[in-house]
Amino acid sequence: MSDDLSDRIRARAHQMWRDEGCPDGKADDHWELAKIAVAIEDARPEMLRAVETPDAEPIEAWVNQADFPTLTDQGEQMAPGDLAEPER
Repeated sequence: MSDDLSDRIRARAHQMWRDEGCPDGKADDHWELAKIAVAIEDARPEMLRAVETPDAEPIEAWVNQADFPTLTDQGEQMAPGDLAEPER
């Protein structure tokens, strides 16, 4: 850990300790909370950056989402009487 980062964490932990009334035996807790607080501060610019989204799908993709292809969708136009009768 760099000296600057350690100094920032130490200062934040000390401030938390003072804010809680200087309790004994909580140094490790304050140190861990200070590490999290400093990490969040450092990540803040990245967290506030706008998310780039891909281009939206055309509306036809949503409108036709539940459609199932039929025989006429395969390129051949069939008349209603063109279906063969099953042999019995």
